[in-house]
Formats: sequence, C-alpha cells, structure tokens
Amino acid sequence: MTLDLFALLCVLVITSSAMEETVMDTRVATAELGWTAYPNSGWEEVSGYDENLNTIRTYQVCNVFEPSQNNWLLTTFIDRRGAQRIYVEIRFTVRDCSSIPNVPGSCKETFNLYYYETDAVIATKGTAFWMEAPYLKVDTIAADESFSQVDFGGRLMKVNTEVRSFGPLSKNGFYLAFQDYGACMSLLSVRVFYKKCPSVVQNFAIFPETMTGAESTSLVIARGICIPNSEEVDVPIKLYCNGDGEWMVPIGSCTCKAGFEPDNGNICRACPPGTFKSTQGPGLCLQCPPNSRSTAEAATICVCRNGYYRGDTDQPDEPCTSVPSSPRNVISIVNETSVILEWHAPRETGGRDDVVYNIVCKKCQADRRSCSHCDDNVDFVPRQLGLTETRVFISNLWAHTVYSFEIQAVNGVSNKSPYPAQHVSIDITTNQAVPIMHQISSTMNSFTLSWPQPEQPNGIILDYELRYYEKDHSEMNSTILRSQTNTARVEGLRSGTVYVVQVRARTVAGFGKYSSKMCFQTLTDGKDWEQLPLIAGSAAAGFLLLESSLRTLVVLELSLRADMSNCPSPLGCPTHFSGSPGMKIYIDPFTYEDPNEAVREFAKEIDVSTVKIEEVIGAGEFGEVYKGRLKLPGKREIYVAIKTLKAGYVEKQRRDFLSEASIMGQFDHPNIIRLEGVVTKSRPVMIVTEFMENGALDSFLRQNDGQFTVIQLVGMMRGISAGMKYLSEMNYVHRDLAARNILVNSNLVCKVSDFGLSRYLQDDTSDPSYTSSLGGKIPVRWTAPEAIAYRKFTSASDVWSYGIVMWEVMSFGERPYWDMSNQDVINAIEQDYRLPPPMDCPSALHQLMLDCWQKDRNVRPRFTDIVGTLDKMIRNPTSLKAVANIPAVPSQPLLDRSIPDFNTFSSVEDWLTAIKMSQYRDNFLNSGFTSLQLVAQMTSEDLLRIGVTLAGHQKKILSNIQSMRVQMSQSPTTMA
Repeated sequence: MTLDLFALLCVLVITSSAMEETVMDTRVATAELGWTAYPNSGWEEVSGYDENLNTIRTYQVCNVFEPSQNNWLLTTFIDRRGAQRIYVEIRFTVRDCSSIPNVPGSCKETFNLYYYETDAVIATKGTAFWMEAPYLKVDTIAADESFSQVDFGGRLMKVNTEVRSFGPLSKNGFYLAFQDYGACMSLLSVRVFYKKCPSVVQNFAIFPETMTGAESTSLVIARGICIPNSEEVDVPIKLYCNGDGEWMVPIGSCTCKAGFEPDNGNICRACPPGTFKSTQGPGLCLQCPPNSRSTAEAATICVCRNGYYRGDTDQPDEPCTSVPSSPRNVISIVNETSVILEWHAPRETGGRDDVVYNIVCKKCQADRRSCSHCDDNVDFVPRQLGLTETRVFISNLWAHTVYSFEIQAVNGVSNKSPYPAQHVSIDITTNQAVPIMHQISSTMNSFTLSWPQPEQPNGIILDYELRYYEKDHSEMNSTILRSQTNTARVEGLRSGTVYVVQVRARTVAGFGKYSSKMCFQTLTDGKDWEQLPLIAGSAAAGFLLLESSLRTLVVLELSLRADMSNCPSPLGCPTHFSGSPGMKIYIDPFTYEDPNEAVREFAKEIDVSTVKIEEVIGAGEFGEVYKGRLKLPGKREIYVAIKTLKAGYVEKQRRDFLSEASIMGQFDHPNIIRLEGVVTKSRPVMIVTEFMENGALDSFLRQNDGQFTVIQLVGMMRGISAGMKYLSEMNYVHRDLAARNILVNSNLVCKVSDFGLSRYLQDDTSDPSYTSSLGGKIPVRWTAPEAIAYRKFTSASDVWSYGIVMWEVMSFGERPYWDMSNQDVINAIEQDYRLPPPMDCPSALHQLMLDCWQKDRNVRPRFTDIVGTLDKMIRNPTSLKAVANIPAVPSQPLLDRSIPDFNTFSSVEDWLTAIKMSQYRDNFLNSGFTSLQLVAQMTSEDLLRIGVTLAGHQKKILSNIQSMRVQMSQSPTTMA
C-alpha cells in the first residue's frame, strides 16, 4: 500500500454494514456431503446435532491411539464467483488429550487447513490427489477450548469457531482440504464466503455493490453515479471498499441541481410551485420573494409580477421592485448665470434604497416653444447623472436665457421598465446684470448714483444691492448698501477719495450678476469737480465669494469644537484636531447649548408605527431592552434592538439617555453598532439599533469555550481593532472598551457598542466592573494606569483596554485578573505585573497584548498599527503556530491565577467548578473518577471515553491535570 492510500485509510470510514456472500455452507445440508476422505479409516461422515439440537452433517476423526496419523478430508469443488479473497468459518470440537486414558504422546489438539486452486472439477474418488497436488496451507487451527467428555444426550460440548481467509484467487474455483495428524475432533460445519461492500448512496451519488480486494488491506475503487436531479461538484466521484467490506474515504460529491433540494440525504426533490432554488448545492427551496411567483415545479428563479423588476445586480432571493415616483417640491435659486436646484425625494422608492437622480438640461427660446440640449460647457456639481443628494449646483449658463431642467428619479430597475423615468420639470431664466451706473451728484462725503434696471429681469425686482470700497483698499473691505429703487445716495465717505462701486438686482429667483466695477470720487475742499465714471474691470463672482466664506466658517467651527479643552462631558472630548479640513470629526453632543439639537442633527426620528416590539432581551440602566422589528417605508423589514426609557424620568435622564444616540449617529462603520433611529415624539422614548444575534462577546465566548480556531479568534479581534481605528481617527475616545461592550452578530462580526455617558456621571452604580476614582466610575481591570491615576483618557488608553479585550478573547471570556480585588489590580500593574498568556495563546498575540500594556502611553501601538499586525497574522497563519509559555515561577510576587491550586479543593466537583468545566461533573463521577488522585492519572483517551469530546475542553482539562501532577509531586503529603 502506498503512503497516500495509507493516509486515506486514516481519514474516514462510512457507516454501512458489510455484506457476506456465502458460496458453501454445510449447516444447510440435508444429504450426505460426499467429501473425499483419505485413508478410509480416517475422517468419517456422520449425522449429529449442534449445540441447539439442530441436525447437521459432520466429519469426525479420533485415531489417537494409532501412531503417525495423516488423515485428509477434501471438499467438493467450490466456485469462487469472482471473489479474490475467500473466508472460511470452521465450527469444530476437539477432545482434550489429557482426558483420554492411556493416550500416546502423539495425540494432537490441532489440525491444518489447505486450499487448492483450479479452473475445472478434478475427479478425486479413489485417487491420491491430495498426495500429489500442490496444496497451499492456510493455517494450523488450534482450539480455544477442548472438551473432556460427552454428555448423555450425545451433545458436543465447547464448540470452537475460527475464521481464516486466503487469496488472491484467479482461477474459477478451489478445493478445501483438512489434515488431521492425531487429534480427536469433529467438524461441525464449514461455511465458505466472501465479503463485499453493499450498494450505497453517499454524497448524492450511487455506488454499486463492490467485492473486496485480494488482500485484507486492499482498497477497491468504486465509481459513483450522481442520483437523478443532481450534478457533480468534484470529480472523480469515488469510494474505496476496504477488506472488511466497509466503504471509506469518499472523494468528490454530487449536489442537487438548481430547482431541486435534498430530501432525506439521498433524494433531490423538485421545488414545489411558489418556491425556488437558484443555485446548485445543499441549500433548500425558498419561498418566492415579494412581488414574484413560480407556477411550475423545479423553478430556479421566481418571475417578477407585472410592473415589478429585478436589477442587474439583484440576487434571485431578493424581492422584485418597481420604479420610483417623480421627485417633489423642486425649487430653484438663481444667482447670475448659475442656479441651485433642490427637491424632495419621491414618495415611493419602488421598494429600493438605490434611488438616484439625473438632470436633463435644455436651453429654450424666449417663447419656450423650441428647446435644445444645453452646451457641453455647462457644469453640474457634484455631477449631472447619478446624484445621490437632492441638490445640484449648475453653472456656466448663458445670461438672460430660459432653461428647462428635468429632474428624473431612477433606481436599479428603471432601465427594465418600458416607460420613461418619472420626473419633475422646472423652467428658470438666468439673471441679467445692471448695464451701467451714472453719478447724479457728489459732495465731500457722499455721492448719488442712478442706473437703469435690466431689460428682462428674472421676475419682479425686489431691491438692489450696492457694494463699494476705496480704490486703494482691498475688495474684502467692501460695504453693502440696499436700495428699494434704482437710485441710491452713498454717505459717510472720505473727501477726495475714489470709490469702486458695483450694483446688482434681486428678484424672487435670487440675486443677479454684479455690474462691472465703476469708479466715483467725492469732492475735495468744497470744489465741484467733474467726476468721470471709470470702468475698473470685470466683476468678481459674488456667489463664489460667499460660498468660500461659508466654507471657511464651517472649517473654523469644526476646529473650534475640536480644540475645546473644557468639555461639559467627560466622555468623547477630542484632545486635538489631527485631520485635514473636511474630515469628519466627532462632535460632543454636550457642546450644544440644547442637547436636543444634537439628537435632531445626528439621529433620525422614526415613526413609532414602524417599530414592533416582540420580546424583552435585557435590562439597561434607563429601562428594558427589547428585540423587535423595524419596517421603514420602501425598505425591507429588519430585526432591531430597542432600548427604552422607563416611565417617570426627569429631563436630565432623558437627555443622558438620548446622548448615546447623538454619539452613535455620527458613526458609520461595519464594526461599529449601527443606529437606525430614535423615537422621541411618543412614549416610551426609544433608541433603535441593529440587532446582534449572539449578544455580548464575553458571554458568547464563555458559552462556546474552546469551539473556535485561533484564526477565527484573530478575525474577531481584527474587527474590533478596525472599529476602534475608525473611532480614533474621528478623535473619539471610548473609555469603556471591554468584551462586555462588544456585540456579535450571526456571522461572528464583532461591533463596538455602549457609547452611553451616564455611568461616568453617577457614583451609585452597583456594577462591580466599575470603581470610584476622582469622582467617577472607572472599569479598573480594563483601564490604563494614567487614566486611573490622572483621568487622562486618550486613544492610547483605549489601546490598553484593547489589549485586555484580546486577553478576554483568547481566554474565552475569562475575567481579567481573576478574583483579585480592584486595588490589588492597581498595585500589581504599578509593580509591572502583566496578565500571562491564556492557554494555547500564540506568542505573537501575547506580545501584541504586552505592547498594548506599555506603561508609557506614547510607545503603545496605534489602532492603525494593530489592524496591520493582525492582517499580517491572518495572511500568514504560520506566525500563530508558536504558543506562548506560561512561566513556572512568576517574576512578580503574584500567583499565576490561570492555573488553580488543587490543594484548595476538597472534591472533584469543586475543582471542575474552579476551571469552569462543571458541565462534566456527572461524566467524571459516573465513570469512577471520584477523587483528585484518580483525576490526576487521567489521559486524553479517558476524557474521550467519558464524553469530553470538544478539543478545546480536552486541552483545558488536561492542562489543569498536568498542573495538578506537578503540584502533587511537590507536595508528598497530598499523595498520602
């Protein structure tokens, strides 16, 4: 057997009963067997009874008193029927030589079995065939038990059964020969058979009956054929039939075709009408999604109903959707030769969330009877097609020109509809500038100006705006003057000074373009100088200046908020502004004079009718937490978690409760819990978030102790670090990063949660995870030393907490620092004590934990570095092979509390409880392991035998047993 086949042998044996095909069985013989005996005085055929008093034909021989016995018995020809290996089951009795009086020394209690292969029947009557033929010896058969007498009923006592096999066979058949050389024995029955693997359906493939190979270690390949309505996944499809007639080592498989689902493991059943299955594989048929149907069996997709469609990227299990209705309430703001269009979203989105907008621009004649597409130089910001926002800025239009804009609402199925996209249209006329200004009069500190109104203004002129400044000064020093008519007196000027003046008209559509710059001068020393209007050059775009100014103010406001050093709230205050202008920065809701404004700005209000509360799943600080459903208009229904504010609250409690929504609503990251919205306009007040099926990470790990691989655990840690990287880049400091504040969904995605502020504002919390320090509650076991001592919370202190979370993950939810008091933890950290690696923790991960626990916060890694490090580990799993060693003697005067001192336990039950394996109490006690001394001798085979099958649990128990042995060897009195 090759090494590859040997490896395959060790992989899998498929449970199925081996088949035996009998080719000869003397137990069913009713007439003489007619075998050939030599010499005639040797074997004798007689009728007898077996141990169940059934009549049988037997051969006996008992010439023990005669020396040099050589008695042969030859069967009739046996057809091998294609078998390559034959098995012979012999039932016989042997008389104990010592029970025969005066027996000579030549008495035997064994006999020999031979076989001879031949293609044809060979006559043996009256010949000495066995003396000449080349018999092949199978074995010398010895009795396990012999008898010393026969009872009065003639029944044989102490029947032996032996099975022998031989092969390989290649000829048509064979003879069996039995040689007695001095025994007193009886052949009760001889059964000749071969083995074969039965027909079986495995992995949706049919495998035929298959004979075993020539050797007991042979593997015979059987090719499989996919069952009806299934297709190959991997080829070739085959099983191996071993020498015992058992199937093993499946290779390749079939799975049910699209439109068919597995039934009872060996049938592919057609999907009934109303259901479908879009892909080949093990999945089940699904109900048709909304707005679709299937009318026949074996549907691979459900056809959309009339008026509904699937987009190019929509999956078959997604609902069919329709096109959106037209946008609503479009308004325009015209400014010179540009326009801002704004509108409301359609009332109906067609059941999709990918609605975008296209702008069709047309330039029209004054009478609007003829229009053509806009010139290519017209600019659309942010773009003309595929707008996601309900606003667009259009520039480079022609002055005094009629434009028609069509705003189309389209989604992912609009291109499937035979009808044009729903749209709304608006016509606007660009503003015309004031053509020229005239000076009517002038004094030493004033002048009066007049101008004609534009020939065709865009609507009724409401008023005019003058902008003027001294010619030798900057335009930024302009003064603005409003006039209800086309004449204005400008006062408060300096004598003998030249001023640059511009004017523009305002209509209901907005401001027009400023006129060209013109210069006018006041009088000097009372002399009446003639003032000549001077053209000072082209006008600047007032709108662009305004837009630039607003942008500067926004950036300034963000900078001021980001640099606040005395924040009203102790949580989440950014320590510095590290991003570039325009980067999204966390804004503390407590910086708002009215915190309710922060709620309105960052949290979407949800109509209470869209929320369905189903069941209580916990209790928060402010009220119950529920599981429920949320169905927003145009969106599919989803599961959500609902935090409620209990009745009888005061306004401060309501503000503190909603502050978490104001914080959460600013975040958008796959590893941060997502806020769906709030309900503030009805009772109870609610915060609605996405639902995380597996709950808090610490309890989830404890419930699944030892059931995840290292790579899976690293993937969880990577998700947490990615979420914290996002928060740190927004200048948000969490302050309470711990496994209890990480939520896990059904796909094992970990998300950072718990952004509440209230626990830091109160001192009466009963949660033992927190302790008072400098006027607030601090989770000591997770908090960096500088944060405990000086309340210095930064992203670096969050990194320290992240290292503790890593330790929690690798220990499957163990409590950090075990049963040490909070003060003991503080003292230990001050003495440079750090948590040892959890059991089977890779050294690379423990080193990363130690890096996070550097005393100097400036040398701790950043979350960006941590994400990169974990990514490298995931890409290179071999880096996680080396397991960190737990030092035998701790460097600090603290016990390594991850391994309990077994001397403190009085029973096996106490010990199992201490190592968190109490679920196996009955397994240990019922199997006889009732004392610690007996437990100390257990092996992995013992654990498997008593029912500890999870690899992680086996490792944990064996590790503690090893520690127990070491402690016993160091404490001889214990063994006594």
